[in-house]
Amino acid sequence: MRYFIGNWKMFGVPNSINILKKINSFYSKDKNRNKYRVIVTPPYTLIQAYSAYFKGKKITIGAQNCYQKDGFSSDTAAVSPYMIKSVGAEYTLVGHSDNRSEGETDFMLRNKVSLALKNNLTVVYCIGESKSEKKNKRTFSVLKRQLKKVLDKKIKKNKIIVAYEPVWSIGSGKIPTSDDLKKTTLYIKKILRGIFKGKSPAVLYGGSVNGENSALFKKIKEIDGFLIGGASKSSKKFIDIIKNYYR
Repeated sequence: MRYFIGNWKMFGVPNSINILKKINSFYSKDKNRNKYRVIVTPPYTLIQAYSAYFKGKKITIGAQNCYQKDGFSSDTAAVSPYMIKSVGAEYTLVGHSDNRSEGETDFMLRNKVSLALKNNLTVVYCIGESKSEKKNKRTFSVLKRQLKKVLDKKIKKNKIIVAYEPVWSIGSGKIPTSDDLKKTTLYIKKILRGIFKGKSPAVLYGGSVNGENSALFKKIKEIDGFLIGGASKSSKKFIDIIKNYYR
């Protein structure tokens, strides 16, 4: 199974649902529709309305993050996994580099993953190295730390998806070479097999994915799908990524 996950970031108002309606219409008729899943993570403000609309349809709605405490608390503006699940989200991103850069620690991320899983959310756990870490040949050591400090064999492997997003690639238009990406994906899967003592969860790629380069990624069979940023805010661009991948 492949995944095409759209991360809207700080984008969207109620009538932006028309973008998803077009994607859903394409997805419903696509001859390859049984080979992949489409998940979109709009801002918290849209999760309830979008989840209600797409219930029973093809697209699934998720959240872009969750708080590291569950239920209710006195933390202003925090949104717990329980609250996200209660408005219809089925997935949540955790550990996106945007949030890591704002101070998320491995300890916080471990709690987020654990509490999201407790609320039966599927976690899309984001990892990736910075430009300087790549330059200093620390990519593998950084990814190993990000995986081992947050994931462990006690958690539900079938509810975890890992998204490899090199920080230097996000929004830059630059992507890893096919050879680098294949090696890195294989390394991530090796670490995950060690953590879970068996088959690796799905590993996605994210970072400047668009309709032009999605066909290139098709050759890298180790990649199980994509986490798509900017291009997911346009129905045409998002559909083009899927079309070109399966062309």
